[in-house]
Amino acid sequence: MPEIVLATLNARYIHSAFGLRYLLANMGELREQTSLMEFVINDHPSEVLGKLLASKPKIIGLGVYIWNVEATYRIVSDIKRVSPETIVVIGGPEVSYETAGQPIVELADYVVTGEADLAFPELCRLLLKSERPSSKIIAAPIPDVTKLELPYDHYSVDDIAHRILYVEVSRGCPFTCEFCLSSLDIPVRLFDLDRFLTAMQRLLDLGARQFKFVDRTFNLNLRVSRTILQFFLDRYEPGLFLHFEMIPDRLPEALRELIVRFPPGSLQFEIGVQSFNDEVGELISRRQDNAKLAENFTFLREATGVHIHADLIVGLPGETLESFAAGFNRLYALRPQEIQVGILKRLRGTPITRHDETWKMVYSPHPPYEILSTKLIDFNTIQGLRRFARYWDLIGNSGNFVKTLSLICPDPQSAFETFFVLSEWLYSKQPQLYGISLVRLFELVFLYLVEQRFMNGQIVAEHVWQDYTRHSRREKPGYLKAYQLEATHPSREQTDLPSRQSRHIAS
Repeated sequence: MPEIVLATLNARYIHSAFGLRYLLANMGELREQTSLMEFVINDHPSEVLGKLLASKPKIIGLGVYIWNVEATYRIVSDIKRVSPETIVVIGGPEVSYETAGQPIVELADYVVTGEADLAFPELCRLLLKSERPSSKIIAAPIPDVTKLELPYDHYSVDDIAHRILYVEVSRGCPFTCEFCLSSLDIPVRLFDLDRFLTAMQRLLDLGARQFKFVDRTFNLNLRVSRTILQFFLDRYEPGLFLHFEMIPDRLPEALRELIVRFPPGSLQFEIGVQSFNDEVGELISRRQDNAKLAENFTFLREATGVHIHADLIVGLPGETLESFAAGFNRLYALRPQEIQVGILKRLRGTPITRHDETWKMVYSPHPPYEILSTKLIDFNTIQGLRRFARYWDLIGNSGNFVKTLSLICPDPQSAFETFFVLSEWLYSKQPQLYGISLVRLFELVFLYLVEQRFMNGQIVAEHVWQDYTRHSRREKPGYLKAYQLEATHPSREQTDLPSRQSRHIAS
């Protein structure tokens, strides 16, 4: 029976607890006494509690993140009620900074802050010998990543078949963007590349085909990024999918010549644009060459099959509604497949708080600590932008409306303004942001374009019908029955890729 249980509440089942696997891999002689349990935030607390305590462990280590801190607090509270002798150790980004006053910190026996790969096992050794550290807060020293045991052998066959496999070849970030926790992780540290690639080969041999690199700046070190791309290109098989986070203005020829060789949809680049406003960039210690960024986007869209997931942030200090709208239009014109519109979050430990007084930054005190208003954008406008972000994700990003989107936003110079009007109309007709069926959303979009934008019904119907039937839908809905529409043959291509990326390619 395990004496130590490592656990966390993932946001969704498809996610895997990367950090816990690092802990397990580095438990040394305690590994055989340690088990790993993964839950999701929607699991019933009593079921989670029962499974955690079933083996009567001496130590329970819990990973705490912005998305699970409230649910994890309840679990810790219940553990201390029914099994007060069980030692609860927490760690993770949410409890690594500003620990004073956090309810979950007060409940836990110990908190390991920072990268706990080696500090947690050492704490367990002391606790199992009944040696109690004098301080509840244990600050983990930054580990030498070349000396860490890698976690990849702790992905199970079930993980490989059904979950996202997170991998990393580096930790840290060279940039100092004030909204991001990675700005605190300096310098960048590289894992041993040969060891890493050997581990990737083992995963490939077990059937792994989808890899999400969590490196904050994959294209920082060209030698490393080229080596990894070449490694996977040499072993390419249908279904291979690689996700990388990329610096937007750094894409030299040495990388381009490899990127163009990957089949469409097999590479996804998450590119953090965040803002095109240079004054905002200066305020938050973020600099980027927007002209070079545009050149790189153009190359990726015209010469490669890369799926681009680009990020913009609502509510940064100094950003107005008008400057955000201009930035959205500028990004939309560059034609990334997805524009993720995120609401600024006040992550614990980040220096973005230095702007609170000057720019009247008001955040929710509850996770995920999103911005509520600023000096330049009031609460009601933020709410409208929140609705915009949600509907854009459902319509603009999902890949379900690729034909119809050209009718919704025909002019890149006014894409934000046009879609904002649609998002407000949608909310007036069905005032909810979640739980909207795709079938209903198609109908609402059709009605909006015909009745509010006065577009030709036949043209709108043809566009909607192409999108509606692209993935195995054949029965014509009632609002389209008055129109002459050709029979369609739903695309069966790219089904070996993740569904969202596949929908964009099939278009």
